[in-house]
Amino acid sequence: MSAPRTPTPRKAFGRLSLPERNYVAEALRTETVGGVLLLLAAVAALVWANIPALHDSYESVSDFHIGPGAVGLNLSVAHWAADGLLAVFFFVAGIELKRELVAGDLRDPKAAALPVVAALCGMIAPALVYTITAGVGGGSLAGWAVPTATDIAFALAVLAVIGTSLPSALRAFLLTLAVVDDLFAILIIAVFFTEQLNFAALGGAVVGLFVFWLLLRKGVRGWYVYVPLALVIWGLMYNSGIHATIAGVAMGLMLRCHRREGEEQSPGEHIEHLVRPLSAGLAVPLFALFSAGVAISGDALAKVFTQPETLGVVLGLVLGKTLGIFGGTWLTSRFTRASLSDDLAWPDVFAVATLAGIGFTVSLLIGELAFEDDATMTDSVKAAVLAGSLIATALATVLLKIRNAKYRKLAEEEERDEDLSGVPDVYEQDDPEYHLRMAELLEKKAAEHRRLAREKAAERDALAEVPGGAGDRHDGPA
Repeated sequence: MSAPRTPTPRKAFGRLSLPERNYVAEALRTETVGGVLLLLAAVAALVWANIPALHDSYESVSDFHIGPGAVGLNLSVAHWAADGLLAVFFFVAGIELKRELVAGDLRDPKAAALPVVAALCGMIAPALVYTITAGVGGGSLAGWAVPTATDIAFALAVLAVIGTSLPSALRAFLLTLAVVDDLFAILIIAVFFTEQLNFAALGGAVVGLFVFWLLLRKGVRGWYVYVPLALVIWGLMYNSGIHATIAGVAMGLMLRCHRREGEEQSPGEHIEHLVRPLSAGLAVPLFALFSAGVAISGDALAKVFTQPETLGVVLGLVLGKTLGIFGGTWLTSRFTRASLSDDLAWPDVFAVATLAGIGFTVSLLIGELAFEDDATMTDSVKAAVLAGSLIATALATVLLKIRNAKYRKLAEEEERDEDLSGVPDVYEQDDPEYHLRMAELLEKKAAEHRRLAREKAAERDALAEVPGGAGDRHDGPA
């Protein structure tokens, strides 16, 4: 009778499957470029808003109204950026979430537990930190949701700027964490920032979404069908009183993201590939341009750390996010008995948790919604989001740089392809053909080295036989 097999312990932050690795690499590449543009847009907004000669023009452009007033869409440029352009961002977020649920890490409950619990704790902890800080200081509790969001594009831009080679497993964790984070942020916006409902407009939006789903189900193709319909759904959702970005999420979730036989890409993956550059390269940077332009002065910065609301945002991002994500990750690993990958240590997880404290795009949006009737507090909260994100960036940079040599070595191992098959060697260790290819390559190298050894030996013997030549060791004075 054979002995019972001991189950192999599950590894937290273990190596990704090859398809998942390729998807993550492509997604992160686009997000990194978009993150750099986002960073540049934020800097441009701060410069534009703080140079005295340009400040008035920034306010004029932001407040310029455009759009059909007859259907309630005569909005300011800043409003269009927040409600219109961010709908594209949330559309991509909806596709990402759907893909994770049906084809990514979230389809496996055991694998999904780690990022879901980490993201949930990473939202609860900042909300608690804000509530305690603002409550003790006698401030408004309306901004409790501001520090709950993570900006994946900004975080990846930081990684690109500081040049750290974060292992793909940690990058994938950060990406999945942000997807779950976006889902909870969407729910927060829908539930807590909807005051009045226009049921006629909401009903129209629901009918539009049903038509959108039906067309997808019937296999109807053509952007000229879906784009006008999406605009109508967005307009109805905006007029319903629910934040219009919810329409983008709903449409993203309706796309099919699993591949059928013979498909290289599912429809959802194909559309995400087309729309993600528009989201990361245009929609989000333009939103940042018209949302991050707050007046920065010595007094304004001092207020960030003295007002209970703004201090709560800073502490929520820097402390709440870090402790929440790290604590949620540790607890999940502890109670699911999942050991950490052999290549990583808990300080690596702590550094990534610190990086997740960069809350920019969605934090700015929630800040505008939470204090929409108080322009002064809105600007102060935006300054707090910038300050908290900057502090989180500085801390993460220091922590990641300490281990960067280790990360670089891991990244090189993940990318090594000695047999030139197009597939990294770490994914071919169980393939007999890989070992045969490697044996052939090593035999060729061994034969080449033997040939060179014979040539060098012959050259050395020839020099030794030449009288008075270079091989004569007694050519000095007697």
